[in-house]
Amino acid sequence: MLQVYIAGRILLSFLHEIIMPLPLIYHEDYSPEFPADHRFPMDKFRLLRDHLVDSGLTRDADLLRPELCPPEILALAHDAAYIERYMSGELSREDQRRLGLPWSDALARRTVRAVGGSLLAAEQALEHGLACHLAGGTHHAHFDYPAGFCIFNDLAVISHYLLESGRVNRVLIFDCDVHQGDGTARILHNTPDAVTVSLHCEKNFPARKAESDWDIPLPKGMGDTDYLKVVDDALNYLLPLYQPDLVLYDAGVDVHKDDALGYLKLTDEGVAARDESVMRHCLGRDIPVVGVIGGGYSKDRKALARRHGILHHSAQRVWQSSGCH
Repeated sequence: MLQVYIAGRILLSFLHEIIMPLPLIYHEDYSPEFPADHRFPMDKFRLLRDHLVDSGLTRDADLLRPELCPPEILALAHDAAYIERYMSGELSREDQRRLGLPWSDALARRTVRAVGGSLLAAEQALEHGLACHLAGGTHHAHFDYPAGFCIFNDLAVISHYLLESGRVNRVLIFDCDVHQGDGTARILHNTPDAVTVSLHCEKNFPARKAESDWDIPLPKGMGDTDYLKVVDDALNYLLPLYQPDLVLYDAGVDVHKDDALGYLKLTDEGVAARDESVMRHCLGRDIPVVGVIGGGYSKDRKALARRHGILHHSAQRVWQSSGCH
């Protein structure tokens, strides 16, 4: 029996080497030291990584580690003076209030690393069809100031970088976080080849909404069935209309019924159905898609990590059935 077991393990290892795993991006910098009682769950990124490894979805050795995002790439979507102010810890009191996070060298490094992670995820998606980040979706960051726990806007940075480098001709941001992607909408307002789409709870942060290319406000209390129909109808209309070369999918789980800061009523099953629907819509039209985790808030950090992990487990099912690799 021992010989059979060993032979089986060798076979599984061999198969793992020849079948490319779903590209997943993570770095240890993502969960720096942070006040344990803070409303923002900074440890969720580390706990998400632990959950995905413990559940057998991935191995730590297979996670792709990103570089820091170079300042010149950050500056494609942000004011250079703002970047310098933040990185040197010299934000104004008003900016600190809008951000809601205490400054530290480790957090500054984490922030720039995470934008690098979203860039790497986008490049992997363009190469393989599908990739997911274990962070990202900082859609409240504006051109020259932070807001709502968001410092640099990875969705806007990716869009500008890929468009200006000629890697894509059009990108579509499909933002399903429960809060409107106001920073993304404002930064990309004059970039016609970056299409901003935001499905969000109408009565929620931010109080003053921006104008996305497509805003789809949702009523409080919306559940799985109605929500999934909106997602399906939106993608059936928008993907043929714009025919993007890449979709950036913000898979915020603050739409969940147990989220501390959201007002929608999706279940685990509803979130999984949403994630699979978005990815299958894109890949069914030969459009690469990259998933970032977006918002999610709970005092039960392990439950929150499992909730965020729905994206990656859904992506794995799509990856295995679509032949992306």
